[in-house]
Amino acid sequence: MADKLLPEQIAKRLRREILRGTLRPGASIKERDNAAELGVSRTPMREAIRILSLEGLVELRPSRSPIVADPTWKEVVDNLEVLKALELLSGELAVAHATEADIDAAAAVQARMEALAPTTDEIDLFEIDMQFHSAIVRASGNSALSETHGTYLAKLWRARFLGSRIGRSQQRVFDEHNGIIEGLRNRDKRKVKSTISTHLDALRRQIRRHFDTNTRVGALQPGAVEITPEPVPNAK
Repeated sequence: MADKLLPEQIAKRLRREILRGTLRPGASIKERDNAAELGVSRTPMREAIRILSLEGLVELRPSRSPIVADPTWKEVVDNLEVLKALELLSGELAVAHATEADIDAAAAVQARMEALAPTTDEIDLFEIDMQFHSAIVRASGNSALSETHGTYLAKLWRARFLGSRIGRSQQRVFDEHNGIIEGLRNRDKRKVKSTISTHLDALRRQIRRHFDTNTRVGALQPGAVEITPEPVPNAK
């Protein structure tokens, strides 16, 4: 179990450094150096990098060190369009198939997000936000949809994080999340789909504003802070 968890722990640390901007777009991730710094073998480091490449955060290059990905606006838009279609479909299916327990689970994530918002680190809060979206998709009862959504959610992880930091109204996000939950409880397909559409259209505008300021989505936002690396258990 420890061998399986170690790559995930390394990936989590690297993912957060990418989100924070400590690892900048285009930066080389040297497998040997990073493994030595963390006190782990190259095998879990290699697997962690593979995880991040599948998420679109890292770009693998033949015979060269991988680099932090720097997607274009067109690449982000393509993924956003697919994500929106997936979430609209999940909302429609959730209205028809979600159990009360499914809806309660999504509501619990939203309640936790609201309760922790005043004191929680922005990345931790962002991860809870993404858990809410995943909970809605799971409520659709369609495992294939949930798996595909997870792939596109990962691909847009950094773009969504940066977009959420520009002109974001936290209360608006909460209101829209709660609107989706209310629509599910009332089995109101129109309300659920309308609220999801509004929510994701606002996200697209936020990311667009980021691109208006930075030529690529990965650029570090002004005022972003460096982070103290999280400890990673030594490999045995």
